[in-house]
Amino acid sequence: MKRAWLLAVATLFAAPLMATEVADMTAASAHLDLQHVTRIAAPETAQDGVRQQRYTFQPAVQPQITVMPAQGTWNWQGQGELHLRVQNAMPWAVTLAIDIEGADAGSHLHAVVALPAGPAQILAVPLRAASPLAFGMQVGPTRPFEDGGRHMLVATVVEGTLDLSAVRDVRLSMPAPQAAQSILLGQLDVVADEPVLHEAYTGIVDRYGQYTRGDWPEKVADDAALRAAVVRVPPVAPAGGEDRYGGSPGIHLQATGWFHAQKAKGRWWLVTPEGNGFFSLGVNTVRSDDVRTYVQGRESMFRDLPPDSGAWAAFYGTGDNRNAEQGAGAGRCCNHGRWFDFYAANLYRVDGRDWLAAWRTRTLARLHAWGFNTIANWSDPELDAMHQLPYTRSMDIRGDFGNVATGYDWWGRMPDPFDPRFAQAADTAASRAAQGVRDDPWLLGYFADNELSWAAPGPNGRWALAVGTLRSEARSAARQAFVADLKREYGTPDKLAKAWGIALASWGALDAGNFPAPEPDEAHPAIAADYSAWLRRYAGQYFRIVAAAIHRHDPHHLYLGSRFAVSTPEAIEVCARYCDVVSFNVYADVPEHGFDAAAMHKLDKPVIISEFHFGSNDRGPFGQGVVSVESEGQRGAAYARYLQAAAADPDIVGTHWFEYVDEPVTGRLLDGENGHFGLVGITDIPFAGFVEAVRKANAEWRRRP
Repeated sequence: MKRAWLLAVATLFAAPLMATEVADMTAASAHLDLQHVTRIAAPETAQDGVRQQRYTFQPAVQPQITVMPAQGTWNWQGQGELHLRVQNAMPWAVTLAIDIEGADAGSHLHAVVALPAGPAQILAVPLRAASPLAFGMQVGPTRPFEDGGRHMLVATVVEGTLDLSAVRDVRLSMPAPQAAQSILLGQLDVVADEPVLHEAYTGIVDRYGQYTRGDWPEKVADDAALRAAVVRVPPVAPAGGEDRYGGSPGIHLQATGWFHAQKAKGRWWLVTPEGNGFFSLGVNTVRSDDVRTYVQGRESMFRDLPPDSGAWAAFYGTGDNRNAEQGAGAGRCCNHGRWFDFYAANLYRVDGRDWLAAWRTRTLARLHAWGFNTIANWSDPELDAMHQLPYTRSMDIRGDFGNVATGYDWWGRMPDPFDPRFAQAADTAASRAAQGVRDDPWLLGYFADNELSWAAPGPNGRWALAVGTLRSEARSAARQAFVADLKREYGTPDKLAKAWGIALASWGALDAGNFPAPEPDEAHPAIAADYSAWLRRYAGQYFRIVAAAIHRHDPHHLYLGSRFAVSTPEAIEVCARYCDVVSFNVYADVPEHGFDAAAMHKLDKPVIISEFHFGSNDRGPFGQGVVSVESEGQRGAAYARYLQAAAADPDIVGTHWFEYVDEPVTGRLLDGENGHFGLVGITDIPFAGFVEAVRKANAEWRRRP
């Protein structure tokens, strides 16, 4: 590492400086400005013999330390990383924001790191915008690692742009600490290239798919340890007197021969074919082929990959997950080409050629033992056919029909249900989904699509689908239907113009496409009223077509909704009209904080929580999931609390955990997501403490009458 500049005679932060005192530098001088930060005058010596200065950030909106040149600006041209020696003096992690300001307006870089407790480390901040997506994953290495005996921590996400020829200051701050937080600071300098950033992603995955720079109880070092841990037999679940489908005889309702929903004594239930109450405790994505990861273009991340020949060739493949209409994984490198399946390779190491059959048997035994009673969405259909647990089916509607952009578009644009080709595609999807299962009593029902973009973030996100419809091109079927509605409502363009407060000389401007739809405002309430009416009509067209297609091809089973992630009141209300059960993917501490439970109670419709989870980053994968907890030990308590809250809601008829297996350290094929929220790791070894807490929570619910 070539050092470009050095603050202070020894170190800037170790020198006993006043708030405005100037420090000598080898190439310049600098001074500090402290705001709501106090400094201990005497420097301290760390275990490695390096002097450091203690600074305490006081409770305030944004206590901060600003480092500035005494005169002019710094010229960092040719440099790639800012390095700061820093040590967290607290026994817990603290949040540290780093802002680097240029002399010109808009010249600014911003990064935030979680600074763990422990020894001093070098914090490296790239001097340009950076993202883990550039390395093919959604979350980068968030914990320190050793490099040449030194502890290194890299800011993997950096936002903004910076003119390196004129740098005005470096600011360290903490966002609104509630109590005094102390850190120790040492040397601050910049270096050429980006040595720490690239080293953070080098050699991070071992032959088993595990993160190389961490240790945890379930981590294995050899095949023998892998086999011993995987084949360990789970405890046998105690007999609970349930019927063959997992229903409780203590809650006897109507028997129809199929799963259905029924309300009794003020509470909604799913009901088994034998007529017993059933609360669905499910797991999503119970399959062996969902956690593959791309290796092409980033081979340096992987240590000891098996050869792509012989028996190992079966675990390599090629694919392409580039989709310009999807927000998920947008801007990601390494989203196509050669991939490797660590999970399946580990199963082969354990069970040999018959690994898939062995995995299915073992997995079903585990789910039973852990108290689950449902194989939820996107799971291996062969597990369904074994008829040991009830299951759901996914109906993915794909085709060449039109679409509408809302600005959210995480999984793609909204399907246009007014396009006649959509009804054809829905019918084809329903026929395919029902094939071989329409007469199976073990089937709970069908989910259709997933996390559609009914809305978008922001204060006016509720209206995004209406605005997006009007801003579509002229040939859009949805747009033509909306325009026709407005013409019927207002009759003449001047009436619409007055109601909306816009200029509209003729209907031609509205017919032409890409209309600059206005955002609702208080002065023109007709805009929100018209948009709301359109959202109802759009949802009605979608859910009516899908419900009809499902019931046409399967008159027996439930339509479980479309797994709302973002929604509008209009979409939920209409969904409740056409669906047998309304499904929400609710990522929150408890269900009621993630969807409008009171509104659903008024609609008097059963609800299934089709996804939820809690993750941490201390078991390998860098991501902590949508809802994170501090450590692995807290995941079980969070699960129990969530289930207890769900069971207390009389409308909720089930909760489905996402997901069975941890995601790869380097990100799954679909979108680079790489979180730790599985029941088992990439080695198929269960996270023992977590699954035991899950088992107890599930057993407590299933014992209730």
